[in-house]
Amino acid sequence: MNEIPLQAIPSQNVLTTLNNGQLVELKLYTRRYGMFLDVYVNAKLEIGAVICQNLNRIIRSAYLNRAVDFAGDFIFKDTQGVSDPVYTGLGTRYLLLYLTEEELAAFGVTG
Repeated sequence: MNEIPLQAIPSQNVLTTLNNGQLVELKLYTRRYGMFLDVYVNAKLEIGAVICQNLNRIIRSAYLNRAVDFAGDFIFKDTQGVSDPVYTGLGTRYLLLYLTEEELAAFGVTG
């Protein structure tokens, strides 16, 4: 499991290398109706404008022929309850986690 470091600001870009060696860029931004995330793998957009929700997979749509080469997934976790993330709590209350398939199963967010 990787915790992706985030700041409590409305929009940000994060470039990171995951434990499995995948290079990803995450573009997180807040709009009137929630927070959204774009995921780039090796500078290629894998999935964009995904609404950020507590314990909901970000790259969950392999069945749509997306993320074929991406192993694992990202989720937000509310450390104090079950609320969807808001930018004011990023990095403290709301954590962005990268999980392998096995770790996703342990969190109960498979499929």
